[in-house]
Amino acid sequence: MNDIKEYVLNIAKKAREAAFKLNRAESELKNSALKKMAELLDLRRTEIKEKNRIDIEEGKTAGLSSAMLDRLELTDKRIDSMIEALHNLVTLPDPVGRKLAEWKRPNGMNINKVSVPIGVIGIIYESRPNVTVDSASLCLKSGNVTILRGGKESVNSNIVLTEILKDALKSVGLPEDAIQLISTKERSAVAELLKLNEYIDLIIPRGGEGLIKFVTENATIPVIKHYKGVCHLYADKELDQDMAIKIIINAKVQRPGVCNAIEKLLIHKDIAEEFIPKVCSELEKNKVEIRGDELTRKLCPKSMPASENDWYEEYLDLILAIKVVNNIEEAIDHIEKYGSHHSDGILTTNCQTANLFLNSVDSAVVYHNVSTRFTDGGEFGMGAEIGISTDKLHARGPMGLDELTSYKYIVTGSGQIRE
Repeated sequence: MNDIKEYVLNIAKKAREAAFKLNRAESELKNSALKKMAELLDLRRTEIKEKNRIDIEEGKTAGLSSAMLDRLELTDKRIDSMIEALHNLVTLPDPVGRKLAEWKRPNGMNINKVSVPIGVIGIIYESRPNVTVDSASLCLKSGNVTILRGGKESVNSNIVLTEILKDALKSVGLPEDAIQLISTKERSAVAELLKLNEYIDLIIPRGGEGLIKFVTENATIPVIKHYKGVCHLYADKELDQDMAIKIIINAKVQRPGVCNAIEKLLIHKDIAEEFIPKVCSELEKNKVEIRGDELTRKLCPKSMPASENDWYEEYLDLILAIKVVNNIEEAIDHIEKYGSHHSDGILTTNCQTANLFLNSVDSAVVYHNVSTRFTDGGEFGMGAEIGISTDKLHARGPMGLDELTSYKYIVTGSGQIRE
């Protein structure tokens, strides 16, 4: 495109106009649009998979990792999951217009605190095209307009998905411009988008550390973010080893290319000699490359040495770093230093030890005897999620409908004036 700035500005202006109309949409109409989206995704799944296959083949040519290709692929199962998420979203209460608080002042003035849409939300993301549907549908349900900017590796998938979503809006009488896609592959489009604070209320980046850093350093718009998913599991000296290994394998192997997969395993020294060979054997069966400290390497001969950088690294692949710690306090200190405040868990049968961990680790989600893979809006019963926030303002953890609203005060009276 010859003029990227004008192209992005035009999208933002249309989005702001659509936000004024969408703000007044009734719940029934928004739900009708969501149902239509689900219907069209099912009817046009062949077209979706054809466009996705183009992205997959181009990704292979470009040398994308197997984990990245997995994030990119849209199988029938994943399309079914998107459809199911839309249906689930229909059943959830509308977060807009909720009375959050109400009180009456001594002068008779009534004050109501009521939830309202944020307005126009820009979503910048990489790889996973299902984010297109998740983000747009959540924003729609919460009365927000969406400007989507997916990665260049998923552009064909994102274009067809956005067309389907816009067709659904049009069919029920909602403004098509309530969902928009910046389809150019030009990176300068993101830089332009981040400056349009006159039209856009919030930016949510979803992707690698480089993307998050670029957005936060260049945006003149508020940003909700998570930098990395450096998730830990700590295997305490008191634990059910069979259950612990099952959780570790799930947390690392099920989908290693996502932000809630574990990247580090900490093991109490008292169980190291017995437990490490067992867990390493299961990890190796699942083709996981192990990088360990000195004792781990001694007990797991196939493991590679872990460098200082390994403890900070988000691999997003079948790689796991393992460290032996002297006690729970050392485990907590390690997570504080090297973690990303995303999702961290403890494996133990001692409730007192578990409570110490849960109350001390400052992460968005903390787990006791549960896989970190559950850090997900759908798994939390929120419907589809817009992302996982490691910020503390204004949202933290899985961001569902409630996190996509703000509020305003409605004040009524009978002629009160301030003296």
